[in-house]
Amino acid sequence: MNIAIFLAKVVSRILVTFALILPLCVQAAHPNLVITAADVSQMRQAITKPGRFSNAYSDLKAQVDLQMAQAINVPVPKDGGGGYTHERHKNNYQLMYNAGIIYQLSQDKTYANFVRDMLLAYAQLYPTLDLHPERKVNSQNAGKLFWQSLNEAVWLVHTIQAYDLVCSALSAQDIASIETKLLKPVAVFLSEGQPSTFNKVHNHGTWATAGVGMAGYVMNEPEWVEKALYDLEKSGKGGFLKQLDELFSPQGYYNEGPYYQRYALLPFVTFANAIENNEPQRKIFQYRDGIILKAIDTTIQLSYDGLFFPINDAIKSKGIDTIELVHGVALAYSLTEAPGYLDIARQQDQIILSGDGLKVAQALDQGLAEPYPFESVAFGDGNDGKQGALVIMRSQLAGDQAVLFKPAAQGLGHGHFDKLTWQFYDQGQEIVSDYGAARFLNVEAKYGGRYLPENESYAKQTVAHNTVVVDETSHFNGDVEVGNQNAPVLNYFETSSLGTVASARIDKAYQGVELKRTMALVNLAEVEKTIVLDVFNVVSSSEHQLDLPLHYLGQLIDTNFSVSVSTDQLFALGAKNGYQHLWLKGRGLPKQGLAKVSWLNENGRFYTQTSLVNGQEEFLFTQIGANDPNFNLRNEQAFIRRVKNNKQHQFISVLEPHGEYNPGKEYTLEAESQVTTLGHSQRGEVMLVELTIAGVSYLIAINQSEDGAIDQDFQYQDQSFSINGRLAVFALNDDEE
Repeated sequence: MNIAIFLAKVVSRILVTFALILPLCVQAAHPNLVITAADVSQMRQAITKPGRFSNAYSDLKAQVDLQMAQAINVPVPKDGGGGYTHERHKNNYQLMYNAGIIYQLSQDKTYANFVRDMLLAYAQLYPTLDLHPERKVNSQNAGKLFWQSLNEAVWLVHTIQAYDLVCSALSAQDIASIETKLLKPVAVFLSEGQPSTFNKVHNHGTWATAGVGMAGYVMNEPEWVEKALYDLEKSGKGGFLKQLDELFSPQGYYNEGPYYQRYALLPFVTFANAIENNEPQRKIFQYRDGIILKAIDTTIQLSYDGLFFPINDAIKSKGIDTIELVHGVALAYSLTEAPGYLDIARQQDQIILSGDGLKVAQALDQGLAEPYPFESVAFGDGNDGKQGALVIMRSQLAGDQAVLFKPAAQGLGHGHFDKLTWQFYDQGQEIVSDYGAARFLNVEAKYGGRYLPENESYAKQTVAHNTVVVDETSHFNGDVEVGNQNAPVLNYFETSSLGTVASARIDKAYQGVELKRTMALVNLAEVEKTIVLDVFNVVSSSEHQLDLPLHYLGQLIDTNFSVSVSTDQLFALGAKNGYQHLWLKGRGLPKQGLAKVSWLNENGRFYTQTSLVNGQEEFLFTQIGANDPNFNLRNEQAFIRRVKNNKQHQFISVLEPHGEYNPGKEYTLEAESQVTTLGHSQRGEVMLVELTIAGVSYLIAINQSEDGAIDQDFQYQDQSFSINGRLAVFALNDDEE
């Protein structure tokens, strides 16, 4: 054979082999996921000019340089959440991702080589790993690098982007090792190796499908992309698109609540960007009427003073500056150029180095930001938006205030048994509180950083929330599956200049018991105050004990009734369903009329709940901490209104913010409640609440018509009134005039 022909065939075979090993790195431009080659070109120009983007680049480069000066460390996995090896692997994927970005912008191969070397270290380690030693017993979603495969999927989402950023700078041999020994095995493990998780409509499934789908784009595995989108069988019963269908309501509310909405947001945003950049014909950002953009916007709305409303399994310190929402806001601005998103980006004070981040930085440099429009809104729950709702009421009359009312769905396994509960916020502080999750995230000494046992025994139980408990048992008897099948009904929601009102009901939380709650954040313009009106109706077919807790943050100041206090010995309030964790510290039985409980919050303001009582409601004062041998629970306060042997009862109250306490300047203003009368009556379908506050008498009318009739006429004290809508507020007299 002619030697030239022979050599040509050998070279041809080598090239074909390399093409098989490196199909995408050889044949396509990189990067091609979230950051594209076109983005890189614009970003390289931007870092040469002064501004937010070049500052962010310099800051990140300095951080990466410091970390790269240390030896690469890819330890054998040993620790659970928060332990050294767990945190090391988390830091590694973030470092690889950041170094990959710096390589693209600086064109310095030192950064690409660093990512290569770390990936090769992982490629040497990963084939030797069994399931993680700290995995849960019999877990179906155990990881190898991490104790749960969720973290493994998060690792892949970041690592595949790092690889995408540097693969064009790597040799054929290195690419072969990285793909065959590391990236492909991880992708197969997270998909075919864990079908129940990969196909699951849940945030674990979201992360897994995003990681595997993006790996498919980078390594030219179109089947992976299809399976990521439609599930392993490509049936459409699971996968990324099914998660967009099922996990969000039509308004973009995520079924598990704000805390997990922001957590799941990153894989939704990241994979969607990759889909758009690789297959724009799928029109992913138009999918389901733009559900991804709606989800981003809703995540912002689900916050107060920079922190997310802490419902369900929530860590209360998470807020809008979380990196997941930083990416989300950048995408939202890129898609819409709405100036309100720039206001959120300014508060986040983080510029990400991407094409979307560049647009945000340049717009902020140009001063284009406008205040983000926070609203009063009812976010329908469930994929159809009809499985209850999460209601946000806001007012600016007496400072920035918000009520969160929760006639929402269960929220899957992270949901709490707290139908019709509520929270109140004022002047930047939580006033009427929710416990959130019992967890010290990534604190290994506290149960490995996982959810504590008290998350089940207390935080999820109904008594840990501000809603009715029947016979000291939790809603749905604490059964998540039953809870997921039965959501409350939102009767109505309306907002206007007078305030915001909502009403909801559920008759499945307890057999034979209907719970109905009407709440309103009412603006009293004449006295420049707001009050929270709460009317809770319980109707049952048999007699029960009814408890209505109110958990508050602050120091108890006063009551207008006598309280018998335990001063030398405490007992738990009950034996189970969360009651075993409550110390009973005092009890009182107010006479018929108005019962007042006042406390002082750390914001320096006083709060009084004034309740209309019939002489049979006992008030129990509690503190969390009983039966807590490891000091896992926070020692927060509550008082519980209790009635016994009742078939029906109506709990009526108003919450009144008032006064100011300034210990630094040594003055106190309006420390006492200004509510002097509170009454309740019914005129047909109109509920009337009579209230005198600060010397002004008000009649608050709420139209409860089930058919939505707008106009209602009624008589009160020989006067004729008309209500147009759900809420009307009449000042019967104004002593200041």
